[in-house]
Amino acid sequence: MRVLGSVMAGQHTPLEAGRDEARFHWIEALALLALCSAYLEGGIVKALDFNGALGEMHHFGIEPAMPAALATIALELLAPAMILAGRARWVGALALAVFTLMATFVANRFWDMTGAERFGATNAFFEHLGLAGAFVLVAWNDLRARRS
Repeated sequence: MRVLGSVMAGQHTPLEAGRDEARFHWIEALALLALCSAYLEGGIVKALDFNGALGEMHHFGIEPAMPAALATIALELLAPAMILAGRARWVGALALAVFTLMATFVANRFWDMTGAERFGATNAFFEHLGLAGAFVLVAWNDLRARRS
């Protein structure tokens, strides 16, 4: 943001401003890739081990397991692709925010646990809450950029 502010204030030549903008673009792209990485990895792993994906659905009591696993794989691959490609980025980001919140309440029910299991689930719950918040910010920024 400081870089963009200094560009807007005229503290850089046009050539420097272009380099700063390109650098900002790469930082943004890498940050979005990092944010989406767990979903891409999850979708690929589930697609390559569909029986494992079905087992995961059964483990969490999600039935019918096959359509749920297929929908999860599709979401975990398509929503990050939308975000990374910048095509309807806000849709992909909101889809992952909602998915993450739903999955968090299913998989990280720390309030039903005790001991070390509770400790790990509590951490995972709040980490995923933060991920959902980050996706909401991505959607918000994309919608704001579309308006201007």
